[in-house]
Amino acid sequence: MTELVVTAAADGAALADAARVGHKFARQELLRQAGFRVPEFFCLPAAAFDRALDALRPALPPLPADGAARDAVEAWCAAAREALASSALPPALAERVRKEFAAIAGPEGLVAVRACVVPAGSPHADPPDAASPAGRPDEEMGEDSAVDPFAGMSDSFLYVDEDGLADAVVRCWASAFNAQAVRYRILRGLDPRRARVAVGVQRMVLGTRSFVAFTRDPRDGSARRVVAAAYGIGEGVVQEKADIDHFFQEPATGAVSARTVHKRWSMGLPEGAASGTPVLLPVAGELADVPVLDDDQVRAVGELAARVEELFGVPQDIEGALTEDGTVHLLQARPMVTAPAAPVDAAPAARAEEPDAPAEEPARVYWGNHNITESFPGVSGALTYSQSREFYRRSFADLYRRMGVPDTWVRDNAHRLARMVGYLEGQVYYRLDDWQALHGQMPMFELVRKGWEQAMGITGPARAERRWAAPAVARALPRLAWRSVAHPWQVKGFLRWWDRQMAEAETVGDSPEELIAFYRRLWERAGERWGVTLVNAFLALVVLGAGGTLLRRWTGEGPQVLVGLMGGGRENRSLEAVRAAMALAELVGGVPELRAAVLDDAADPEQLWQQIVSGRHGVAVADAARGYLARYGDRALHDLKLEEPTPRQRPWTVLALIRPLVRQGATVAANRADEQAAARRARERLREVCPNPAQRAVLLGLTSLARDLARIREDTRFCRTQLFGLSREVMWRLGAELARTGVLDDRLDVADLTVEEVIGAFDGTGTVRDLRALVALRRAQREEWAGNPQRPALLGTPAGLPLARALPHAVAVDAAGAVGDGLLRGIGSSGGVVRGRAAVVLDPSTDPDLATGRILVARETDPGWLFLMMSAAGMVVERGTLLSHTAITGRLLGVPTVVAVPQATTAIPDGAWIEIDGTAGTVRLLPPAEQPAEPAAEQPAEQPVDQLAEPAGPTVSTEKGETP
Repeated sequence: MTELVVTAAADGAALADAARVGHKFARQELLRQAGFRVPEFFCLPAAAFDRALDALRPALPPLPADGAARDAVEAWCAAAREALASSALPPALAERVRKEFAAIAGPEGLVAVRACVVPAGSPHADPPDAASPAGRPDEEMGEDSAVDPFAGMSDSFLYVDEDGLADAVVRCWASAFNAQAVRYRILRGLDPRRARVAVGVQRMVLGTRSFVAFTRDPRDGSARRVVAAAYGIGEGVVQEKADIDHFFQEPATGAVSARTVHKRWSMGLPEGAASGTPVLLPVAGELADVPVLDDDQVRAVGELAARVEELFGVPQDIEGALTEDGTVHLLQARPMVTAPAAPVDAAPAARAEEPDAPAEEPARVYWGNHNITESFPGVSGALTYSQSREFYRRSFADLYRRMGVPDTWVRDNAHRLARMVGYLEGQVYYRLDDWQALHGQMPMFELVRKGWEQAMGITGPARAERRWAAPAVARALPRLAWRSVAHPWQVKGFLRWWDRQMAEAETVGDSPEELIAFYRRLWERAGERWGVTLVNAFLALVVLGAGGTLLRRWTGEGPQVLVGLMGGGRENRSLEAVRAAMALAELVGGVPELRAAVLDDAADPEQLWQQIVSGRHGVAVADAARGYLARYGDRALHDLKLEEPTPRQRPWTVLALIRPLVRQGATVAANRADEQAAARRARERLREVCPNPAQRAVLLGLTSLARDLARIREDTRFCRTQLFGLSREVMWRLGAELARTGVLDDRLDVADLTVEEVIGAFDGTGTVRDLRALVALRRAQREEWAGNPQRPALLGTPAGLPLARALPHAVAVDAAGAVGDGLLRGIGSSGGVVRGRAAVVLDPSTDPDLATGRILVARETDPGWLFLMMSAAGMVVERGTLLSHTAITGRLLGVPTVVAVPQATTAIPDGAWIEIDGTAGTVRLLPPAEQPAEPAAEQPAEQPVDQLAEPAGPTVSTEKGETP
């Protein structure tokens, strides 16, 4: 009978056989045999899994035949997983496992129990030749193999005691059929029904510090060794939950450099627990700023990794831990996937003669989402990404033609237009090299490059070389002058055309044929006209750049003085939406019964909305509600993300938007008065800093033009909201038809299909028959991405690699900005000084009431944040420019605003007292001595913003004659 428990003492050859125990455990045994300090372990080989599954087969559905439908295969796997997870070890096997547990851990010890998918093939393959580790079957498919790591597909359990051992083993068996593992195997062309796992039981090393080390730099494949280390156990490093220090060691010299962080969290057992699931634990204050490893320990870990590489003959990724006494334990090793290696120097002696020669910067592709996250924050579905890609391709092609780029060049660079935006693990990023190449063809681009790079958040090596060509600029000036003169009329023509499209949309029928025809016409027409909205952005950069230069030259002041001057003037369509909501709130507030119902958390919003539009609370309220929905129903949080509903689909959500306005008693008249007062103060400030009337007239003229361009920007952004709103409506209706006919389970499943896949399902251009399976795969992928840490706004990936291989080696490009002595710096974009408690909001679906009276702190905003902004006393945002939505909205609402503040959401604790200066562009964390006294009940809350109590109101400084 095949041995169901394998130990090193009884059969080291079997324990080193990847076909029996999987690559993970076979490699651990080879390391042990080679003399490495590997904690003792034993295995239940794949044969034990086979025996357990065979015992359960009579209770399982029949095994689907080869070629069976995916649904049948997934259903069988789910049944097998459930059966294994609820099973028990046979008594004899359970007794043997307990015996081996005692041998490696002792009666009171703890173990780690891990599953490992074994390679395909016979479970009784001949053992490998232990004398030639490099010849191991690492090229066979299996978890932790060099071919495919299967990372995260099977389960592990830590801090397991003797009582929990049997349950952990069967749960590891069950993970052979985890949903994500099944989908992954199908994606890779493998049969999930034939998955087999081995289970390893290893003595738990109670490390105080843990590390993951690479024998090659994962960013560029160079020979530099990289060590990531954290306090506590290794799960904190692997899952990126702990605060991690990074160390870099040069093998030739032994030199060590480090990037350390302030450490708040480690991972380990809860205090007082004898076993169980690891949790986040606070790092002791005296260790928070001490490097996890000293230089000697980094060298020791690097040498350990190098010895492992020498044993296996390929670059390695190892995991280990240091116990309290400083002993290094090697827990796991696996082949690492590297970027292309740096060229090997054939003459190391010659290199030694030139130790100061700088290393050549590896070729990278740079990506940025500094301001695109205003439109597509967080993880987006395939539908949203495909629509955004189409938008950028069409609209920027039109821009380049309008700005004098030859049509032949635009056609020849269609590949660049097609990839202006990339999809990096669900997040939409600009591919910056293509943007720079495309924009660089506009003759006037060098006039605005600096402002454009600031708007895009481009710094450091991501910047492209300037290509100033005075003759080309001079030749282009007449075209720019003509564009500037003709621009207002072209914008008016664009807006009239767009309003006609919105009217036409009302007449479109419900059949798929009519919907698809309308969608195609709409986007074809938009592609021929949308460039005028981008010309507007170009002209705005020119005007703001000129105004800032003249202001600095004449007064020595920064561009913040111009900010306040951009307030006032005619309303734009975005502001009209806000004031329409205010007007509706005024009407609601004037009906006592209705006001009470809107403010009642227990009221059913859908039922209440029906009462309003049916006229129960008066004709005026009903007309205003219906009118708001008809005109502004596409404006909502994330309104360019097609998977997100808007009031157009769920009208009753309007009530949540107006609730804080009803409570505050906001009025349109007061809002307009505040805006005009802020504009007057801005003009007074200009007179103070620029007494020369002629110079002041020039600056006022430029800011008037900038204000008009900003208004146009918001007008056309609202049109873009409606464009995506129409696309959402078409896609959701088509999704409903796919669900009605059984192709999909739900109409919203289209979120995980591309636009062409949705349309192709009707017009015969689709290439995938089983859309349900495709949706399930993409949904699982999207949900996994949503749990990943936020990626940097600006990053570089190795050039020449598929993105799936390049992205794990992405390097962050440091953003500009200073933080020190509690002072953060950004760009002042709406004047005024205000003090108040910070409300750090990462999810804009937060109830607007909870931002009332606080200073809103966010990564980015989009037009759907308007109602949160209207409740706030001030705004601080990590991204943005003077022309970003946040900046413009702050000025329109008269709310002090600072944008482009690096790491604001992490540097500012939620509930902290802060002071922002929307003119100087600074944010200051107030020391206790400057914080206003307040009743104990109003002390800062420790919970996140969606649970905050009603805050104390802000305090406003009038030192500069400015109030929010």
